[in-house]
Amino acid sequence: MREIGAELAGNYQGSEPLLVGSLKSCIPFLCDLSRAIRMHHHLDFIELAGYGEDDDGIRFLKDLNTEIEGRDVVLVDAVIDTGLTMHYLVRSMKIRNPASLHIATLFDRPYRRLVDDLPVRYVGFTIPDEFFVGYGFELEERYRNLPDLRLVRREV
Repeated sequence: MREIGAELAGNYQGSEPLLVGSLKSCIPFLCDLSRAIRMHHHLDFIELAGYGEDDDGIRFLKDLNTEIEGRDVVLVDAVIDTGLTMHYLVRSMKIRNPASLHIATLFDRPYRRLVDDLPVRYVGFTIPDEFFVGYGFELEERYRNLPDLRLVRREV
């Protein structure tokens, strides 16, 4: 976390970037990342209904409260897999004309990516294709509150 926070602070000297958290799983990561950034910055949140959650594809459940035109924006998510949801979010944010737009993620699975043009700039760890709970990750809306990550073994 400290490394990502220091890199963010170095890249945005003279600016007050807006960190946009993608609810709900990002909250522990975003809080820890925010504390690791030794400069002024702002926070806001969005929430999306993603693929597989309904028949309508991706849609906003909660939009930003902050205008982003001309601002440096960092989209923060806990994990990026296929990138489809993040790709939708990036396209939605770009039309609002931010000064810059990048992505910070705790976990990345680039080998699962279905889109190539994501501006992923800050990555905590590249992880295997396994399922975790805790530290914001859930299983049927449970276990988000665990203070650490736990591997879930799936029966086949």
